[in-house]
Amino acid sequence: MTDPLAALSEAGVSVWLDDLSRERIDSGNLAELVEQRHVVGVTTNPTIFAAAFAEGERYTEQMRELKAADVDLETAVFELMCTDVQRACDILRPVYDRTDGLDGRVSIEVDPGLARDTDGTVDLAARLWKRVDRPNLFIKIPATREGLPAIAATIAEGISVNVTLIFSLERYRDVMDAYLYGLEQAAAEGRDLSAIESVASFFVSRVDSEVDPRLPEDSPLRGKAAIANARLAYEACEQVFSSERAQALLAKGAKLQRPLWASTGVKDPSYPDTLYVRELIVADSVNTMPEKTLLAFADHGDVPGDTVTGRYDEAREVLAELERLGISYDEVVEKLEDEGLEKFDASWAELLDTVRGELDKA
Repeated sequence: MTDPLAALSEAGVSVWLDDLSRERIDSGNLAELVEQRHVVGVTTNPTIFAAAFAEGERYTEQMRELKAADVDLETAVFELMCTDVQRACDILRPVYDRTDGLDGRVSIEVDPGLARDTDGTVDLAARLWKRVDRPNLFIKIPATREGLPAIAATIAEGISVNVTLIFSLERYRDVMDAYLYGLEQAAAEGRDLSAIESVASFFVSRVDSEVDPRLPEDSPLRGKAAIANARLAYEACEQVFSSERAQALLAKGAKLQRPLWASTGVKDPSYPDTLYVRELIVADSVNTMPEKTLLAFADHGDVPGDTVTGRYDEAREVLAELERLGISYDEVVEKLEDEGLEKFDASWAELLDTVRGELDKA
């Protein structure tokens, strides 16, 4: 196949774009990516929205309306984000209908300040779901310890969830358990399980960014930890969803919680720019890419087939060798989660500052 993104899609990888802006919506660029680049989903985060709100004049009119209504800052941010996500959901709706709800999804994130607040996360997830009012919405909830019961409770309410900020295999298993528990509660309440979707966003490149500096420059393990970790995550997914518990829910119409490869832009310029796409090709998965990575793969990506299953022992050996070298897996993933939450908080603060500044100018 001469179209690498088409080949990737044929291999069972859903191609999602990790970006959204009103410029991208109004210009027709998002629709074009859906039609021509096989994009079947969109993910967002506070950093993406801060950049969008700071550039161009597409938000000026709504900023003026919000200022005239004298809403507080957080309400203004809520309305601006929800407006863009709602419109993106409408653009992706044909994909949602065509794939029976599997794809055509747009994700919006809860306030990162609630990452350690279970009840607050559940409440905001419900507010976002009601405000956007589109069946192809995903609510992004971080996979913190406090986030796990929030994930289960949100799923139990029939709200589809994109679980984000997953680094460790143990936490990933906890996430899948929360999803299954939420489905069990939803089933007990008579909800239609087939209407509930979820993905689990397993972060990739940041693992190499943390591990590589701890290795000698000539180490053959450089650039290997992130892919090994993700491949073992897929093995965990296979194990969990082949269990009797999961199969019973699937028989009632429940859907597989697909692993989503996030943070797939290459941070080290010495690595191939399609590394975290090519090495994580496997059915029933999602890869959400920054536009730069998406276009790079469209230009010169290749799809040699499944690059995940059958390579689990190799992946285990990579992590074992790192442990032998004194690089603690548990310490690495814990540090990454803590830093991830700090980055989320910083991004949210940046978003608030950006909107405050734009409202002042409106």
